[in-house]
Amino acid sequence: MPIHFGTDGWRAVISDTFTFSNLRMVAQAIADAIASEYWDKRGNGGQQPDPKKIVIGFDTRFLSDRYAGETARVLAANGFTVLLAQADAPTPAISYAVKQQNAIAGIVITASHNAPRYNGLKLKGDYGGSALPEQCRRVEVYINDNENQARGPNLMDFHKARDLGLIRKFNPIPAYYNHLRQLIDVDAIADNPQRFVVDSMYGSGRGVIKGFLQGTGCEITEIRNEMNPGFGGIHPEPIGHYLGALAGAISTGKGDFGLATDGDADRIGAMDGQGRFVDPHKIMALSLRYLVERRGWRGAVVRTVSTTRMIDRLAQRYGLPLYETPVGFNHIADYMMKEDVLIGGEESGGISFRGHIPEGDGILMGLLLVEIVAVEGKPLHKLVDDLLEEVGPAYYERTDLRLRHPVSKPEMVQRLRAQAPASLAGRRVAEVSDRDGVKYILDDDSWLLIRPSGTEPVLRVYAEGRSRAIVRDLLAYGEQVATESA
Repeated sequence: MPIHFGTDGWRAVISDTFTFSNLRMVAQAIADAIASEYWDKRGNGGQQPDPKKIVIGFDTRFLSDRYAGETARVLAANGFTVLLAQADAPTPAISYAVKQQNAIAGIVITASHNAPRYNGLKLKGDYGGSALPEQCRRVEVYINDNENQARGPNLMDFHKARDLGLIRKFNPIPAYYNHLRQLIDVDAIADNPQRFVVDSMYGSGRGVIKGFLQGTGCEITEIRNEMNPGFGGIHPEPIGHYLGALAGAISTGKGDFGLATDGDADRIGAMDGQGRFVDPHKIMALSLRYLVERRGWRGAVVRTVSTTRMIDRLAQRYGLPLYETPVGFNHIADYMMKEDVLIGGEESGGISFRGHIPEGDGILMGLLLVEIVAVEGKPLHKLVDDLLEEVGPAYYERTDLRLRHPVSKPEMVQRLRAQAPASLAGRRVAEVSDRDGVKYILDDDSWLLIRPSGTEPVLRVYAEGRSRAIVRDLLAYGEQVATESA
């Protein structure tokens, strides 16, 4: 089965395609790509990265530490100096270490929020964000070339590489904490310490938020923070469906609200004291409002096509430029690297703001949410209610509909745009966008997004409406499209 090295890396089922043998091939291709003249070397504030230094981290999944060590062996055999995390760590901490250590690239062994049977490899650029699309394509070229030429990976004994100083163990957390202290007002939290629950979903965010807030007086209960490579049989994704344990902890009085991070802690979800899931749409909107009104910050706002238009209404209120991108944080990162972005985020929970690396960070956004609650002096449910009263109401749902046969994404997008309805859910269709899939925007700011998958027979349907009834009607139209396309 061919190895597809897509945006942000490669994911596959453990012991099926994600094997030590295939991983070595991918690691060799990465070494070849980085050593080539085609590798983009952007630099770090004008300082050119060390072309022979690479940072490697890993999450809590089955064999992730072993996979990371094997990747380090290949890179060491290719003459790179590898900084290898000494324990599982959040992907954003590893990504920050790439920039902080002035390395040419970073690798994280993780399948992020995917099911336990998967593992993967994320590739990071020297600026601390996901590798550029052309860099990922270059890796894929070398995977194919090496396979065609029957060229196996270079490999060095791990202990020999350590003795030669080519593999060095390090702890990325202290430098990451120092960086977060520049972005989070720890004193404000200490002035009004909070009592809350952190659910790391057995992922590599475990212990990190609590460790950062040590000494602030916050009373933090951690759940699902032990090492469990099978994630207790759940997808480590911080969405309401998988957060029953967090709701239970809050209902038994262990905290006034809850935070949840995914398998590698680059995504955030939350829950208020009434057990209501606070999705990333609301977290991003609360954060934007806080950064502007409390910190006095200004700058561009970036969101993906599938993210709430509450963000648009807030940006309009504050007179801030707003950019809409296709789905994927790499598109947000493009803006963060070329202009002054105040905040950028996507509906899946990847959010970042000014001063941070161009990458979603569940730890950072969880801490900002704690700061917001502390400074505002209101419970989280009240903050959400106030937000919805100001720029809502906004009801949101997403569903993935399987098709019987694969469809051509360009052809379906063309058809959906050409056959755009004049009205949906009793409202006029005011605008049609095909930035990523087809998005029908109604005259009351409700919208329906239909995104055909480019890799599998799946239609992803997203809807946001001013009422639950509107959302139901919009989703029903998406289901009708799926039926007609089957």
